[in-house]
Amino acid sequence: MSPQRLAKLVEFVAGCDLAALSYLSAEGTPQSAVVGIAVTPDLELVFDTVSSSRKYRNLKARPECSVVMWTGEATLQYEGIAEETTDDRYKEAYFKKMPDGRERLSWPGIAYFVVRPKWIRYSDFDARPPVIEEFSFHMRKESPG
Repeated sequence: MSPQRLAKLVEFVAGCDLAALSYLSAEGTPQSAVVGIAVTPDLELVFDTVSSSRKYRNLKARPECSVVMWTGEATLQYEGIAEETTDDRYKEAYFKKMPDGRERLSWPGIAYFVVRPKWIRYSDFDARPPVIEEFSFHMRKESPG
């Protein structure tokens, strides 16, 4: 993917405050939650949750997930791998987008996840002709943190 296209996708995601996050339960049934999201320059998504939530337990057990964001007739379908992180870079990216996130630092069990992309489809049906683009990503393993 060209740096310009990456920047456009990051810009689109940055314009979305909320996303639908989907994952599988331990029994293999689909579950979803709406989450506030931030994005890094590498198109990684960041969100917070609490360790008592089912999304936390399920993503720790099965980190594969999908995320959908939209604005008008433009959508981004995102499949990736979620990983709990304590890395301050991700937290700061989240707080920059969601300043109220700092207030949740005192919540018991607050946790942060970063999702790294495996596959993305961007569609814009407001464009004429409509735009539909797909991108695949090679996963890289980050150091724990």
